[in-house]
Amino acid sequence: MNELLLTGDERDRAGARLLALLDSYERGLPKAEILPEPDRDVLASLLAAPMPERGVGVDALFDRWEDTILPNSTAVAHPRFLAYVLGPPNGIAPYAEAVAAALNQNCNFWQLSPAASVVERSVLEWLASVVGFPAQAKGILTGGGSLATLQALATALNDRVPDFHANGLQRASAPLVVYTSVEAHRSVDKAAAILGIGLDNVRHIATDSVHRMDVGALRAAIEEDRADGLRPWCVVATCGTVSTGSVDPLDDIADLCAAEDLWLHVDGAYGALFLLSEEMRGLMGGCARADSITLDPHKLLYASLEAGCLLVRDGAKLRDAHAFDSSYLTVAEDPLMTDYMDYGPQLSRNFKAFKVWSALQAFGVSAFREANVRTLGLARRLGEGIEATPGLTLLAPVTLTAVCFAVDGASDDDHTALLERLAAENVALLGPVVVAGRRGIRACVTNHRTSEADIDLVLEWLQSRLTGRR
Repeated sequence: MNELLLTGDERDRAGARLLALLDSYERGLPKAEILPEPDRDVLASLLAAPMPERGVGVDALFDRWEDTILPNSTAVAHPRFLAYVLGPPNGIAPYAEAVAAALNQNCNFWQLSPAASVVERSVLEWLASVVGFPAQAKGILTGGGSLATLQALATALNDRVPDFHANGLQRASAPLVVYTSVEAHRSVDKAAAILGIGLDNVRHIATDSVHRMDVGALRAAIEEDRADGLRPWCVVATCGTVSTGSVDPLDDIADLCAAEDLWLHVDGAYGALFLLSEEMRGLMGGCARADSITLDPHKLLYASLEAGCLLVRDGAKLRDAHAFDSSYLTVAEDPLMTDYMDYGPQLSRNFKAFKVWSALQAFGVSAFREANVRTLGLARRLGEGIEATPGLTLLAPVTLTAVCFAVDGASDDDHTALLERLAAENVALLGPVVVAGRRGIRACVTNHRTSEADIDLVLEWLQSRLTGRR
């Protein structure tokens, strides 16, 4: 008997309990508490309890999950979870995750994961086609957009700094400067700090009246830094800022980067997969001109966490930045296979591509296209409702699915209290925002479960609050 395996009867029981749990969770979502008050006594007891010398068995473990873990978890799949750029997993995700866990493929070199190697390549080539990248593009699935941006800047350093692998930044040369907007995600600053660029060498460029990077200000900053003896080398543009969903003028930025010989990275973690929708191609088509781009399948493809992605236009540059020889890991090259250890910093990697590929197989691309179009429409519906409500002011155009608004005359504390009341009454979970120095409230419709009725419920609640009926 193997003490770490289940018996046949235990497997049957675990399978039945798991299916029942998933079914109960799904059926209960519409009425679930979005943000349950944590039972601190229960959580403290979890922390205080020693790991058992003897296991509790299948049924007792499921009981503990249902009694302690589920009730103290945020219901991110609730249709009115609208606080962050975080969508719920699609319906096949739990099953794909289970199969991936059973196979436990180490997606580093292809001999350890041949099918996984081909599946990841299939997903990446499809994502590259969505962006409009050429056939020589390569990529890798990551833990999220922040890691993808870190890897993108590492690739750019290796490409633009002579002998970067050997010398790093430990050389007497002009400091490198990276440019992004004041609305950019914090991962750009974090990557610059981790890679040794330094925050003093990150320029946060002002934005225009609709919160897009000001290309004139970018050009002026580059010229000033060159005149001061510094070395501009990279621009990080944003396709969907977290706060307002604005999309930087990508074509204009690409033109400037080409003229100045700068690496262009596009942070499309939030917005780039809206390229699945034909109506967004005019706004986002400049993504195809980037040297590298970040995408997040765990957002608009509704994969379960984690599933980020980095794509690099010239795939050889991604490999040059990350490939190292190891005789004990060498296997014969195969044109069908890819050794993903040569395209990122990890050696041990799980099978992230399986859940993305499985969902595309199960539902088809059109289902994701329709879901994304629906969320765009719902955000516009909410924005139009805000504009039509006396006492509410829209703080930014609804470009993607972020809807930012303020209550006229309300203080910061008033807005905080309103958010707390929305959550306490289980109406919706929205979040705070600051737009052009003004505090307000932000909803982000990146939830394929959200319906028109959910949006209308939030609007009705806000309207009733303003008229004093609540």
